[in-house]
Amino acid sequence: MPRPKSRPFAESGDFFPIRTVSHLTGVNSVTLRAWERRHGLIKPQRTLGGHRLYGPAQIEVIHRILGLLEKGLPISQVERALAAPGAQRGKLEQGPWNAYRDRIVSAVARYDDDELEEVYSQALSLYPIETVTDDLLLPVLQELGRRWKSGEGSIAEEHFFSIYVRNKLGARLHHRTRTRTGPRILAACLPDEQHELGLLIFSLAAHERGLRVVMLAAQTPLEELALAARRARCNAIVLSSTLTPPEGVIAARLPAMVKAAGVPVFVGGLASLRERDGIVAAGAEVLGTDIPAGVERIRSALGHVAPL
Repeated sequence: MPRPKSRPFAESGDFFPIRTVSHLTGVNSVTLRAWERRHGLIKPQRTLGGHRLYGPAQIEVIHRILGLLEKGLPISQVERALAAPGAQRGKLEQGPWNAYRDRIVSAVARYDDDELEEVYSQALSLYPIETVTDDLLLPVLQELGRRWKSGEGSIAEEHFFSIYVRNKLGARLHHRTRTRTGPRILAACLPDEQHELGLLIFSLAAHERGLRVVMLAAQTPLEELALAARRARCNAIVLSSTLTPPEGVIAARLPAMVKAAGVPVFVGGLASLRERDGIVAAGAEVLGTDIPAGVERIRSALGHVAPL
């Protein structure tokens, strides 16, 4: 049976072996096992053969641990520090967020954009845009993806809300305060990826960390990116996808693009974890699904590069 051409943006049921996670996070396997056994910081699942498997949530925790250690926190205090944000999130759950999400899901089921706008505007009047994105928009996308998979909802519902969110985030990106300094990056989707939301959120996060972003729409041919990057005077190219690309993209077309680009190429999203070995063999770097960590890896890699 052929692979479906489209899936909900927020679908995320993938798990990865310790070798992939070690490469992605820069934490060796021995340390990952110690964080699990000695400190109880991460809880990977196990295969029937006893092999560890890490999901996106565990990978995000690993990045948070690294951030705390880099700030000088002893490993013995990391567990308590990790619990603090969780406690704060619990308070948020007791606040308006569940009600907001329920109202939006109900509005999406009725294709009621007036109700969507009312809830979104109400949330923005009380909370910063970053909080609204993290605690309202993205969880709703996940719920719509769950509804689609279970048969409760439909692809049409997910696409209806995706268009709404894309317009909101796109306007925010368009009206951001622009900077004339900092490395410049070209951001695009891999072939077959039709959801630009992850790329939009990445572009906003990159801008807030001092990177200048030239973002292209989905379905831009991979073969045109090298020339576009040169004409835009970009220092790097960033690709994103939740879907596994069509056959031949990672094995043949990506290596050719990397060679033609002449600048570092980074690949993020769930597809970057599934296709990790092929992406590395193509000469690109895997970013995974943690957007803040991915932005920092790009900034670190380009830190010595003068803006073009």
